[in-house]
Amino acid sequence: MLKNLREKAPLSCIMRIGNSSLPLFKSELEYNPPVHGTWNIVHIGMQIPESHQIYVCSDNCMRGVVMTAAEMNCLDRFSQVVLKDHDLYDGNLEEVTINGVIDIINRLHYKPKAVLVFTVCLHHFMGSDLRRIGDELNAHFPDIDIIMCLMDPIMQKEGLSPEAKLRDKELQLIRPLDVNQQAVALLGADIPVDESSDLIELIKSNGCTVTQIADCQTYDDFLALGQSTLFINYYLTGEYGVRRLSRRLHRSYFNLPSTFCYDSIDESYQQLCELMGWQQVDTSKLRNEAEKALAHLKEVIGNTPIMIDYIAHPQPLSMAELLLNHGFNVECIYIDAVTADEIETYQRLKERYPDLILKATIHVGMRYYYQHHDEIVIGIGQKAAFFENTPHFVNIVEGGGLWGYKGIVKLCALIEEAYYEEKDTADIVVRKGLGCESCL
Repeated sequence: MLKNLREKAPLSCIMRIGNSSLPLFKSELEYNPPVHGTWNIVHIGMQIPESHQIYVCSDNCMRGVVMTAAEMNCLDRFSQVVLKDHDLYDGNLEEVTINGVIDIINRLHYKPKAVLVFTVCLHHFMGSDLRRIGDELNAHFPDIDIIMCLMDPIMQKEGLSPEAKLRDKELQLIRPLDVNQQAVALLGADIPVDESSDLIELIKSNGCTVTQIADCQTYDDFLALGQSTLFINYYLTGEYGVRRLSRRLHRSYFNLPSTFCYDSIDESYQQLCELMGWQQVDTSKLRNEAEKALAHLKEVIGNTPIMIDYIAHPQPLSMAELLLNHGFNVECIYIDAVTADEIETYQRLKERYPDLILKATIHVGMRYYYQHHDEIVIGIGQKAAFFENTPHFVNIVEGGGLWGYKGIVKLCALIEEAYYEEKDTADIVVRKGLGCESCL
């Protein structure tokens, strides 16, 4: 049965949380809004210093990844093997892939320390032996670390996401080194945790150093993560890879989900201290600072409507709950699905704040959803800014490096800044990979 796709924001993509159930929205034809601040697989792979990426796919898929590399001024670290029809029906896709990658590496003007080879859905369709491809390439270039990665947009709805798979793949390059009992690695996301956060202060106060991938300037710096005594994951799509890394290297692992719940923050600190044998931290002062920041913000913005979206922070429901509990006027959350670590928060919001509005972002009905406001509306995240058509927004993605009580204090400061200052929404949200260099 044909559907009219020109209907504007039907009830199936906007609902009161009190009337909602899980899953929130039906999976069907999707809309991709022109908001690109989150990182994609090209950005993630570029985090490995002195590495080179090679994509083996057809022209139509190649366009997007080439544009990403170009927009972040990294075309010198990006190459492509373009597949043609005959490469499929001739039955030699493995040879085309192997020979193409070998030819590219031999032609490079520099010798990369690592090469990320991305195969695609065509390799799945043709039943390609990806292990054979990887083994032959590693045998041909024994002095280069070659790792096989996947660009598989057709497989995003089940199992691990492409981001989670790639984060796991890149961490497989890290080999075990002699353990440094004072070295802690903070991994899992693209946006590093703020150096001023109470989490990093806690680690450093116990005589440890903290390294994030963003700190690695050379490939040797990246490999030095193998000496860490503890691997901490702080982002949902990094959990699988960081956990596997810690098991492979036989090191301690700690999952630190990003949250705005005071009790959850305290519990995480307590568990981390118990794991490492550190002295328990008194968070009462930090909690008071967060309370003061929230009270000050409430005095400044009053009842100004706030809209939150899920690309701003991995736990948008937790953020909304914090603000609602402190009297802020959170009107809606742009969210397509509730993650496993927010189920309990979802249930509390559903019971206590049933009029909170949930809006999809990828539902096809949102193509024509474009708001206009005569008063100030604050968006937290780029999708909230786009759909609400507001220049008053907090420009962060993937958590923005916020964690713990000082993360709450910084969030308050960012919301206050958004209240007073306008941004060029149309120019900002189309730029890929917030925080990456952009030549747009």
